[in-house]
Amino acid sequence: MAIRIITDSASDISQKRAAEWGITVLPLTVRFHEDEYQDGVTLTPHEFYQKLVETDEIPKTSQITPFVYEQEFKKAVEAGDEAVCFCLSSGVSGSYESACVAARQFGDKVAVIDSRQFCVSEYIIVQRAVQLREEGKSFSQLVEQIREELKDAHVIAVFDTLEYLKLGGRISAAAAAIGGVLSIKPVLTIEDGQVKILGKARGSRNSGNMLSQFVEKTGGIDFSRPVCLGYAGFDDTVLRKYVEDSAWLYEGHEDALQVAEVGATIGTYSGPGAIAVAFFAAKNY
Repeated sequence: MAIRIITDSASDISQKRAAEWGITVLPLTVRFHEDEYQDGVTLTPHEFYQKLVETDEIPKTSQITPFVYEQEFKKAVEAGDEAVCFCLSSGVSGSYESACVAARQFGDKVAVIDSRQFCVSEYIIVQRAVQLREEGKSFSQLVEQIREELKDAHVIAVFDTLEYLKLGGRISAAAAAIGGVLSIKPVLTIEDGQVKILGKARGSRNSGNMLSQFVEKTGGIDFSRPVCLGYAGFDDTVLRKYVEDSAWLYEGHEDALQVAEVGATIGTYSGPGAIAVAFFAAKNY
């Protein structure tokens, strides 16, 4: 009997990495006008940003249906396995409810976990589950421990532009225009399953400082658990500059830093140029 780990593409875990870890990543649907794509399958992050900058309309993403989850759970149970499914925050999507509906017929063979996160912070939660599985944890032990550790997971992100927040109706056109003139970059986190704006920094250096301050405020990074950096757009130039400026924060742990391309779930509102840091807080915070 094996433990199958299932998640969604909002975690920004690529299909290649999923294969390496032995997990399943179910794609959300991304729609540009009349064209539909499977996030991370028929639409790569690079292709997504190409389409995003060429359109004047925000794309739509659709949650994973109960039927899709049911089929995946059925494959696991019929093979004699147990399955733990991680969903992006129920605060921003109905995918968690879809998974719960699908799981009811499988009893205690399937556990559905609301990560209360998405993007690279969902990424590290899923990877932590992979670690626990590799350590030989039983199904019940893994589920119990990962639920306990959810509270330790944090993410902080800096958007390079306010334009896509404006297009998505999250801020006014006037606020976006002023922000652009002043080079204001919103700094955000996820709290209680919802996006929360921590502040607005003027310029890249100040936004990088806010990132580091947030990490320190939460008690620092537990490098024994996964750490992931994310970037949105066509290259990781901004992210590499942040790591260079914050070298003291990661000193001695550079090999622990993973990098993921931020896909459609956050990229729709961040646009290219955003960066994010996801980590588990140290135990002594």
